[in-house]
Amino acid sequence: MTVAGFTRQGCPALFSWAMAGFVLLFESAGATAAPKGKALEIYFIDVEGGQSTLIVTPERHSLLIDTGWAGDGSGVPPGDPHKARDANRILAAARDAGVKQIDYLLITHFHGDHDGGVPELSQLLPIQTFIDHGVPAAEAAKDPQTKAAFDAYVAVRDKAKHLEPKPGDRVPLNDVDAVVVSAAGSVLTRPLPHAGATNATCASHANAPADANENPRSTGVVLRYGQFRVLDVGDLSGQPLFDLACPKDLIGPVDIYLVAHHGGPDIADPATFAAFKPRVAILNNGLKKGGALVTFQALHRVKGLEDAWQLHTSASARDQNFPEKYIANLDESTSHWIKVVASEDGSFRVFNQRTGEWKSYAPRSNDR
Repeated sequence: MTVAGFTRQGCPALFSWAMAGFVLLFESAGATAAPKGKALEIYFIDVEGGQSTLIVTPERHSLLIDTGWAGDGSGVPPGDPHKARDANRILAAARDAGVKQIDYLLITHFHGDHDGGVPELSQLLPIQTFIDHGVPAAEAAKDPQTKAAFDAYVAVRDKAKHLEPKPGDRVPLNDVDAVVVSAAGSVLTRPLPHAGATNATCASHANAPADANENPRSTGVVLRYGQFRVLDVGDLSGQPLFDLACPKDLIGPVDIYLVAHHGGPDIADPATFAAFKPRVAILNNGLKKGGALVTFQALHRVKGLEDAWQLHTSASARDQNFPEKYIANLDESTSHWIKVVASEDGSFRVFNQRTGEWKSYAPRSNDR
């Protein structure tokens, strides 16, 4: 069933940013328990070049963005959900976070590496409310694999609450601000607070998307906790991604940008990085999926980017991969996550499960 539940974009006064310097340091896992008091936790889960991101709010509400692949990654369900690769990786992250249900599941778009794991996950964790853009694009629905994954997804979605937001709407979470910035091929019509400047780096047109049907319809969100901001737009690409950055920046600076479309070659436009001004980029690439050389080359040139973290070494990126301490999985034999713990003052830390080390980032200086 579909229900209402979204509010419209609020006033600029919601965004205020503190002045501070920054300190960057690696710390041993034993010396870095989670920050005292309330914090926002984000798990970037390894689903081998798909997407699954678990967000746990300070009041312990859960928002899961995408569920990776069905079955063992082949897209074919195994029958037994306990044998499903990605659903069980999500379950492991949820248990680490102390989460016993998914309050909101946001499916960015209807491709099997994003919605494929839903039927299996729903047998392992209760899912209360589904968020998506309704149905696949007409051309996408003609693909047998896309249709099969969507039909299996809808069979689960129809048993719960269902929301279909428009750009500018908010995910109904009380303790964080999660604004939808793209959905069903449309994007914001007015800039978020601390955005709206003309982007001098814009080209005359958008890069052509690798997939012209579902990827440009991805539902994207900016999530804000105090002075901390993270941007996740799924596989958004082509004209909608361009429109968020050009000719005017509609998003504003973010602390973390989950690089669109797994860091594929179609999202390497420098204008988007210039608009979003991320301090940290995270890539949910696989060893052989996403993580394009041209995108890594662009990231190495992003002004103000302090670090880029990868879920996998990228075979395509070759010597442009970032240092191993920033990579969660060096090959396909492991399934480590990257975890972010953010405080309301804008400080945050990033944890590499493979190395057991954290890196700390103090609040951004007042240059927004």
